[in-house]
Amino acid sequence: MDSLLEHLERFSEVLAVSRTTHVRTWDPATVRRALQWAGYLRHIHRRFGRHTHIRKALERRLQNQWKQEGESAPALAPGLANFQALGHCDQLLSLRLLANPALGDAAFHCLLQQLFPGPGVPDAEEEELQGSLARFARCRTAAHMLRFHAYKENPVLQKDSLMRTQAELLLRRLQEVGEAEAERPGRLLSRLWERLPQDNFLKVMAAALLLPPASPRLQEEELGVGSPRTPGDGGQELIRWLLGKSDVVLAFCRNLPAEVLTSVAERHPELSPVYLGLLTNWSRQLRYDLPKGLWIGTEPQDVPWEELLSRFQSLCQAPPPLKDEVLTALKSYKAQDGDFEVPGLSIWTDLLLALDSRV
Repeated sequence: MDSLLEHLERFSEVLAVSRTTHVRTWDPATVRRALQWAGYLRHIHRRFGRHTHIRKALERRLQNQWKQEGESAPALAPGLANFQALGHCDQLLSLRLLANPALGDAAFHCLLQQLFPGPGVPDAEEEELQGSLARFARCRTAAHMLRFHAYKENPVLQKDSLMRTQAELLLRRLQEVGEAEAERPGRLLSRLWERLPQDNFLKVMAAALLLPPASPRLQEEELGVGSPRTPGDGGQELIRWLLGKSDVVLAFCRNLPAEVLTSVAERHPELSPVYLGLLTNWSRQLRYDLPKGLWIGTEPQDVPWEELLSRFQSLCQAPPPLKDEVLTALKSYKAQDGDFEVPGLSIWTDLLLALDSRV
């Protein structure tokens, strides 16, 4: 038992370090040793998992050890919350290493060789591990795609499997860095905004904000091995950062399709007044061209009439309260402008008339 507790303490240290920048000092030998420790704990779980009395005795000792504070033993990683978690140590460690950009190339290649040694591996346990970790390898690939790949216009971002994977990866990273320091999620997002292709990053942010309220798939992998994270923390950090960055929220509302922005505003009501405020300002930039009978912009960056109408129409097709808020605002602007019913005198009159004709 003492030997087991010693291994658990050492592996807990490794697990805690695995998602920090300290892994840049890891060489291939360190990766192999870490996976060996994880494999040993998985072996313990398989060996004693069906022996009720032995398992309960082990679990009591482990739980007593986990509860110790202020002693020489290091605090155990939060991912190891129960005896069942020992059966997933290798998956948890591998997931964190695969998603950690600080891991050096040599160590990363060693990790892949350990996880996917190729043909001629008859061990059923190893094949099971490789199958479960194939998803994690795809997540690492998705992180690279976030930087290098462009995407076709897709109004339903949350149904794009690749986009969804990247959105889940982004939320999980926000949750991980948030556990270490409250301000780190914002710094991470600012760094990504500065370094990644912004058009793609806007779409990934939107997809992340449209994920179901339940834990994303990648978060479920960690929740399944005892992670105490609260679902949705990453999404809240993301919307808070987005609304605090005027240049980013402007690009977000200007460049994404109307259907996507309406869906995000439905899911996150705090975005709707910001989005409506931008639409209001863009509308006020247009001037009526009497000979052409059109509302036109005076500057190249002005939003065209048809786009404004499309965005307002999308919002007005949303269910209450979003639809009601938008119509109330438009009617208020129309009244402030003189409550005209004749086209061409107020853009709010013309928008309401056009919206009525399209319903």
